[in-house]
Amino acid sequence: MNPTTARATARTRPRLRAPWKLHWHADMRSCEIVHSRGSVELNRSAGEILARCDGTRELDDIIGELEARFGTSGLAADVYRFIDEARRLGWLD
Repeated sequence: MNPTTARATARTRPRLRAPWKLHWHADMRSCEIVHSRGSVELNRSAGEILARCDGTRELDDIIGELEARFGTSGLAADVYRFIDEARRLGWLD
């Protein structure tokens, strides 16, 4: 795989960056993203998105899964915005 292909795959198949880990709370309504330096509390929507960021799914497939799971449509803009912010924060490759 050449560097251009690797970057394209990382952009279209987001993956939680090591050493970040996703941890769901017992109530499954919220979660946190945990790192050795601390953690960040997330709402369920953010957790549902990040749980699918394993490097195997295309971003559009993640959106499709979320829309099917929650019986809604039109989530693309919100998911793209969240993914961009998660990348900016260094959570995703």
